[in-house]
Amino acid sequence: MTTIREMIRRRFAHTEPLPAGIYQYQAPPEADFPYRLHLRLEADGSGILIVNASTVLHLNQTAAEYAYHMIKEAPKEAVTQQVAARYRISKDQVHKDFTDFMERVFTLVNMPDLDPVTFLDFERDTPYSREISAPYRLDCAITYQLPEGADPEAAPTKRVERELSTAEWKNILERAWQAGIPHIIFTGGEPTLRADLPELVAHAERLGQVTGLLSDGYKLINPEYLNELLQTGLDHLMIVFHADDDLAWKALEKVLPEDLYTTVHLTITPENASGITELIDKLDDFGVTSISLSNSSPDLDEALEAARQRAAECYIDLEWDLPVPYSDRNPVALELEEAERENAGEAGEVISGAGRAWLYIEPDGDVLREQGRTTVLGNAMSGDWGEIWRKAPKD
Repeated sequence: MTTIREMIRRRFAHTEPLPAGIYQYQAPPEADFPYRLHLRLEADGSGILIVNASTVLHLNQTAAEYAYHMIKEAPKEAVTQQVAARYRISKDQVHKDFTDFMERVFTLVNMPDLDPVTFLDFERDTPYSREISAPYRLDCAITYQLPEGADPEAAPTKRVERELSTAEWKNILERAWQAGIPHIIFTGGEPTLRADLPELVAHAERLGQVTGLLSDGYKLINPEYLNELLQTGLDHLMIVFHADDDLAWKALEKVLPEDLYTTVHLTITPENASGITELIDKLDDFGVTSISLSNSSPDLDEALEAARQRAAECYIDLEWDLPVPYSDRNPVALELEEAERENAGEAGEVISGAGRAWLYIEPDGDVLREQGRTTVLGNAMSGDWGEIWRKAPKD
């Protein structure tokens, strides 16, 4: 006969989490709104749900299971029965919670500018404040080659003695996917100077990773090359924009009509600072909906703030945590400097995502906390990802 003690033990017994791993879902071509979901289940049962490689939601064990079943497209009745049995709660409550969870995620998918904290009641930590088992993203500098006539300071060509082969980069992408890293950005140098870029993007997409590209865009003027790149499934593009070059405008003209989320990166310099708001107006008229801003010197912070304000007035989205060329001050650093000024004398901590949310790989496979650093954490070809991640400074 079952004792009262046994009944209590069963009622409050720890529920074993689902197997740790990474799971992904991509909406079918006929969907009203294209989107991708990546779920990483941690060993303790908690999870991280990444919506369109941009919004990161930390989930407790029950919510992580709902996300898992949602991605697996499990029937609602089956989910209700399974979760109710696992957690010993009523089917009515599970059905309500699961339905509510799905509705909130789909709201976020269909309204990407909606703040999930204010409107969706998702628990969200201070950015990059929670320890995770692997980075969300890798910035892969597949080459430090530069276009003819480019400023040599745009890439540290003397740092590496060789570039990895296509097969070696594919191996890194596979090992990254196995480690639970869902987002890859191909950068450089100028990554389109490698003939195998489309092949590498396609390989990452086949694995299930979200892919991005940081490029000057000039090679994308060629319609055959642009089509080849689009056919790989590339998810987003950042064009390093040189407004005084007609080729830059031509590249933008070719890319913007395509089904590819495109961000324009502007570096504010002494030469263009006085006309930066007019340039943003021109980009707005051209159809640009997303920009990234950085400056070449702290002396230009005022112009940077004016550019931000003008972008907001034009309803242009501002991206701030994507990689930028080596020679630029990354927008992440600018945001941190601004936050530090605002928090001066106050309690609180300003946290960077470098080493906490993403890592950087050089053309020879060496892994750095972020671009511009010199301390090598290991090599992506031979090192264990878990060990590399543990070495990444989190302060």
